Amino acid sequence: MEGRRQQQPGAAGEERRPEEGGRDAAGGGALSRPLGPTPSQSRFQVDLVAEGAGRPAEEPRKASGEGGAAGKGGEEAKGRFRVNFVDPSAGDESPGEPAGGSLEGGNVSFQNGGDTVLSEGSLHSGGHHHYYYDTHTNTYYLRTFGHNTMDAVPRIDHYRHTAADLGEKLLRPSLAELHDELDKEPFEDGYANGEEGTPAGEAAATYTPDSKGVVKFGWIKGVLVRCMLNIWGVMLFIRLSWIVGQAGIGLSVLVIGMATVVTTITGLSTSAIATNGFVRGGGAYYLISRSLGPEFGGAIGLIFAFANAVAVAMYVVGFAETVVELLKENGTLMIDEMNDIRIIGAITVVILLGISVAGMEWEAKAQIVLLVILILAIGDFVIGTFIPLDSKKPKGFFGYKAEIFMENFGPDFRHEETFFSVFAIFFPAATGILAGANISGDLADPQSAIPKGTLLAILITTLVYVGIAVSVGSCVVRDATGNVNNTIVTELTNCTTAACKLNYDFSSCQTGCQYGLMNNFQVMSMVSGFAPLITAGIFSATLSSALASLVSAPKIFQALCKDNIYPGFQMFAKGYGKNNEPLRGYLLTFLIALGFILIAELNVIAPIISNFFLASYALINFSVFHASLAKSPGWRPAFKYYNMWISLVGAILCCIVMFVINWWAALLTYVIVLGLYIYVTYKKPDVNWGSSTQALTYLNALQHSIRLSGVEDHVKNFRPQCLIMTGAPNARPALLHLVHAFTKNVGLMICGHVHMGPRRQAMKELSTDLAKYQRWLIKNKMKAFYAPVHAEDLRDGGQYLMQAAGLGRMRPNTLVVGFKKNWRQSDMRDVETYINLFHDAFDVQYGVVVIRLKEGLDISHLQGQEELLSSQEKSPCTKDVIVKVDYSKKAETDTSIAFAPSSSERTSTLHKEEDEDGKTPTQPLLKKDSKGRSSPLNLADQRLLDASTQFQKKQGKSNIDVWWLFDDGGLTLLIPYLLTTKKKWKDCKIRVFIGGKINRIDHDRRAMATLLSKFRIDFSDIMVLGDINTKPKKENIAAFEEMIEPFRLHEDDKEQEVADKMKEDEPWRITDNELELYKTKTYRQIRLNELLKEHSSTANIIVMSLPVARKGAVSSALYMAWLEALSKDLPPILLVRGNHQSVLTFYS
Repeated sequence: MEGRRQQQPGAAGEERRPEEGGRDAAGGGALSRPLGPTPSQSRFQVDLVAEGAGRPAEEPRKASGEGGAAGKGGEEAKGRFRVNFVDPSAGDESPGEPAGGSLEGGNVSFQNGGDTVLSEGSLHSGGHHHYYYDTHTNTYYLRTFGHNTMDAVPRIDHYRHTAADLGEKLLRPSLAELHDELDKEPFEDGYANGEEGTPAGEAAATYTPDSKGVVKFGWIKGVLVRCMLNIWGVMLFIRLSWIVGQAGIGLSVLVIGMATVVTTITGLSTSAIATNGFVRGGGAYYLISRSLGPEFGGAIGLIFAFANAVAVAMYVVGFAETVVELLKENGTLMIDEMNDIRIIGAITVVILLGISVAGMEWEAKAQIVLLVILILAIGDFVIGTFIPLDSKKPKGFFGYKAEIFMENFGPDFRHEETFFSVFAIFFPAATGILAGANISGDLADPQSAIPKGTLLAILITTLVYVGIAVSVGSCVVRDATGNVNNTIVTELTNCTTAACKLNYDFSSCQTGCQYGLMNNFQVMSMVSGFAPLITAGIFSATLSSALASLVSAPKIFQALCKDNIYPGFQMFAKGYGKNNEPLRGYLLTFLIALGFILIAELNVIAPIISNFFLASYALINFSVFHASLAKSPGWRPAFKYYNMWISLVGAILCCIVMFVINWWAALLTYVIVLGLYIYVTYKKPDVNWGSSTQALTYLNALQHSIRLSGVEDHVKNFRPQCLIMTGAPNARPALLHLVHAFTKNVGLMICGHVHMGPRRQAMKELSTDLAKYQRWLIKNKMKAFYAPVHAEDLRDGGQYLMQAAGLGRMRPNTLVVGFKKNWRQSDMRDVETYINLFHDAFDVQYGVVVIRLKEGLDISHLQGQEELLSSQEKSPCTKDVIVKVDYSKKAETDTSIAFAPSSSERTSTLHKEEDEDGKTPTQPLLKKDSKGRSSPLNLADQRLLDASTQFQKKQGKSNIDVWWLFDDGGLTLLIPYLLTTKKKWKDCKIRVFIGGKINRIDHDRRAMATLLSKFRIDFSDIMVLGDINTKPKKENIAAFEEMIEPFRLHEDDKEQEVADKMKEDEPWRITDNELELYKTKTYRQIRLNELLKEHSSTANIIVMSLPVARKGAVSSALYMAWLEALSKDLPPILLVRGNHQSVLTFYS
């Protein structure tokens, strides 16, 4: 970095050539977010926080004259970089001295407002970028293809996760940085689409682990050896000969083949998932959780870790039983058989724990030694088969004979054994294929190691199983006495058994022989050349499997705890040492294993363990099927030899095998997995792994939306699909809850939010608000979508939303707005805009619903508005880059504006959407904010807060009054009906009010009752109002005239030209002619308000027909005055007007 120049502020970019393109500051990709010039001409420097290589980030102390002010190292780096604002006057460094702490892997310095950039390449990039010294402007540029450009070339470092193990995460320049104008604000944007950014990951990014001394295994040591040792268990030496005796050679090979089919399909599926992206620690849990999501992953992770822990006990007891057999033969039992097993088991598991805790390197060495012993034992047996000794013949061993092969080829099931019971006994010997995958975090290259090692291990072990089954079946007869005197001296003519043909007569003990395949579990010892080696093989097989399980369980459990799916287990996530060893997990596994060893009754536990393993195999297979079915573009495994349907067959086979092995254990496993699945689903862990469940949900939604588009609308299927102009959803909860009450699980609900003001500011808010408010809706159990748009004013925004919101048939058909309560104090242009929303809605065939609460709807100035503002100022989005700004006093005035919208701007935006709350928006509210929390709410605000939650409570036995005065297609009636179908509203009764003539009241009531009964809508009462057209009271008329006085044009008192000019400039004004023309309609609204107060003042909610004003004929002020006069001083009222197309039908 030598030769970096200190320059005068502002000197850099003045004579730049056009092709240098705006802020062509740096290319390559060793670039974190480059920043544009700030209003102050301060220099500032961006330090990448390294995450996986090199040394910890040095603290850029030198950048500021004061030493400590410029930054606090990696302390708050939270992700990728710090921005340190440097006071230009803080002292000049000499030309050769770096202007800030350098960092291996990528340091970007910006000088003179960001036009000049100097960057080092990444550690991992080699040197494809050259520094180019531009004498014209005394500036360094990074070159891409030999040109000065900021655009980065493709490279791996741009695609890493924050907490990458292999190198640093570098950020390519954002689109905004390449595309926006030059006075861009200093920071923008954060993670790419849905990239993982867990708190743990971000913390990991602040320090760089030392890569020296970390043990990583290759595919042979890490996967092949482990899998072979785990698959070759005690079965090989003790049970295989018995299985051949029972099932015969043919069916034994079939048993082995069936088990292999299940394990091979699972191996292929494991390989496919393991090669679809970088695999971290956690084995089967990691593979399943990242494919199917945390629900299945969390369930399987827990039972798989537990199964491995109990498997330790199972293998150790198998070892202890063999030792106790030897002790018994030699007459040296310590206490009795059972307690000896416990003592030897406990000692063994302590030694194994010691080997595991000593570290993976020791454990791997122990595995190699055990494998050598195991291979020697197998070799010993094979050699033994070729050396038939006369001393062994009475025990049934004759060497390879065709007669014995023929006799043993068919089955001979005894003691109620069947093919499936024999299969159930053998199958656990084929498990263990995930031993390599379980330590995925300790493999150097899991993507190539897991497929190679696992599949090769399955092949080798299967061949050995088949080879031994055939050879033992060809050498040893099923029954033998062990008695030398059973030789046949005289030639028998009617020999049927192979032993008879070989001159031995074992017929004396057909039922109770001591020797032979059926009776002697130690056949392999007897056949082998050197018997003690087989015993050593048994020890090796049991101990290696125990050791593999003892290592697997804590690693899986640690990965599970790191993801914080079960918050109670968080303490087990901690790792120790360079290899991040889960010592706490080892201890827990040791205690579980010890507990089961002391029980020493493993015949009950064994089938459950097998079923736990099989459940995880089934889910691994299902993961591949599911991921392929979801057609996610992210599913592209490097391993190509898999098929989604074969994986599905594998998953089904695993489930069948579970029942074959033990039906009650299978049911128990299903219940446990389902229970854990439901628990994790209920808890909803805050993780996003891009699982195939998400992908399939998207695919289903897409397919159903397209299918729905091909279906014509039918009146029977009409649903109110509401576009609510809420602004920020949490600003008007009453509006949201009331609409949600009749759209939940019935129709679509979209919360429209129009952002106004400067475009660039609004665009930044759009993206951050989208994520924030959608999360807020989900958290508050609102089945709704949030749709923000930027527009010049509310009307344009409303038009954009009405035209473009929704998808196919899932489009809004009803506009819902809150009543503009403060319209008389507002700028009348805002009122004009508000009323025009209604006209626009009717133009596009929408229904309109206006909701009024006498207390008001907007609580944004009350409900934690300070936090809302401050959180928006501090971090534009929860997953965004957090930039630590250390600027000196000079820079402060200039840069603070760029970083955050002022509170006043923000509040006014919130209020402009739909002001309805008395005071003029900004100032009084901010004064309230500035007082802080301590100031108590005044009475009006307290009432407003109470009113905002009224629709969240159960409504009790009261009335919903429906004033269905005009037929709008039935929406006025459908909404109250839908309300009564919901739990909170089900005790409310519908009362219907209609207009009529005094002399026909009974007739009108009967006609309406008939209509409602045909519509199958329950009602408690129908009232016909004959006095709607009566003139209202004088004082109410006077009050109305007083209300509209400020908005009248009074053209009769003015000259014609003046009046016309005024009407043109202020089209909302009420003309005398208009007032006279609509006098009857005006009186009707005032009269209806009197009737409403008389009949419906106790109702829970009133639903009433909305009066319609003719476009261009009725001024906005008059229409607003009608709505005010109609709805003032009443319980919550919905003014509803459908689009005059039927939404109810009585036809089936």
